[in-house]
Amino acid sequence: MNLSLFSLAAVVLLGSPGPAIAALIAVGKERGFLQGLRFYAGLQMGLAVAAGVSAAGLFSAFAAIPGAMKTMMFIATAYLLYLSYKIAFAPVGPAETETRSGFASTVAGGMLLGVTNPKAYIAFASLMASYTIVRLDTVADMSIKWMVCVVVMIVVDLAWLWAGVVLGRVNLRPTTERVINVVMGGTILTTALMAFL
Repeated sequence: MNLSLFSLAAVVLLGSPGPAIAALIAVGKERGFLQGLRFYAGLQMGLAVAAGVSAAGLFSAFAAIPGAMKTMMFIATAYLLYLSYKIAFAPVGPAETETRSGFASTVAGGMLLGVTNPKAYIAFASLMASYTIVRLDTVADMSIKWMVCVVVMIVVDLAWLWAGVVLGRVNLRPTTERVINVVMGGTILTTALMAFL
């Protein structure tokens, strides 16, 4: 029963809009499915690391190191600002095929977003503290939770990437396309700014 509840909570928390999902939609729209898989793969690796850090309780230990959290927040915010700019001002219309975003849509870009995503750490910390699946065995409990989170991310994020691909195939007016890009970039920017609240 708790496994089902945990899985449902994971789908809701990890599948809700945030910087990773906005980036997946943007990359799918701009790059297509096959090329978008590179960013997707990097993102999954980064998120798996973030989930592992949360499951092992290392995030709390890391937070106890003086200056460590400020450094991580600076790196995360800088990258999220860069990503939001690249998405919001990505070329639209006929010019779209001429210029493609670079690092933001690579395996490394996806991985960096996964390991620095503030929303992901909040979601993982919340999930790891909820619904005990294996009683009296913390290691087994956290391992199962980590595996469920990874499976949920793989499935949910693939669906969001495909949604971006479908969006990219729709013949949108450049102004509509720009509005969509700005909304996705704005979602990432909001997440970056919320980290300081």
